[in-house]
Amino acid sequence: MPFRPVTPEKLSTAVVRQVEELILRGILRPGERLPAERELAERLGVSRPSLREAIAQLQQTGLLSARPGAGVYVADVLGSAFSPALIALFERHDEAAMDYLSFRRDMEALAAERAARLGSDTDLAVVAAIFDKMQAAHDTRDADQEAALDAQFHMAIVEASHNVVMLHMMRSMYELLRGGVFYNRQVMFRQQTTRTALLEQHRAIHDALVARDAAGSRAAVEAHLNFVERALIDQHRAERHEEIARQRLDHEMES
Repeated sequence: MPFRPVTPEKLSTAVVRQVEELILRGILRPGERLPAERELAERLGVSRPSLREAIAQLQQTGLLSARPGAGVYVADVLGSAFSPALIALFERHDEAAMDYLSFRRDMEALAAERAARLGSDTDLAVVAAIFDKMQAAHDTRDADQEAALDAQFHMAIVEASHNVVMLHMMRSMYELLRGGVFYNRQVMFRQQTTRTALLEQHRAIHDALVARDAAGSRAAVEAHLNFVERALIDQHRAERHEEIARQRLDHEMES
């Protein structure tokens, strides 16, 4: 018979499994500090020796790291798939920037579709709360705060999709996403795009999600990022035209 005796699970093993699940689900984030040992042991209902054993195992697997005199943190390696040098390289080349935007459109459209179908009411409440903050920032004309919330809004949709691979992949790209949101908005403002137009695009995404319209959510995300792409292309074209015009002007002034 295939049955084997059931053995009680060590407390440290249960702690390891719980922390791993929190990291896997994106609840504990890279760089986040764990509570102090006494507090964490009390929250988990285990002895401090059992907790120390669990933390040691998690450090050995690279999921946690200890900082002398500062505490224990979720390892930064989980959120650093792209080095600063590679991020800077992407930013300097238009081809990479457009590929990144195309990748975002594909991934976020899928995430929005999944979030509409699979996200809990609480997931969608988080998205709604961030959108409300975007509306407030828009009303007070706080452009920097509105842009920061823009990035949070898109990440909240990914989180609501409940695909842990997609979650960690997109979170590892957060610096690119955050930088891209600020850059994209600056470009579009130079193109005379209004902040109201961007807010309304996010409202369309929000409304489709709240209505649990999976196809509408996907379409709203695609429409928004298509709009961003067109604005970037128009800006690049305008910059090239301006360079040519300046060359003509310089030639006329010299002749």
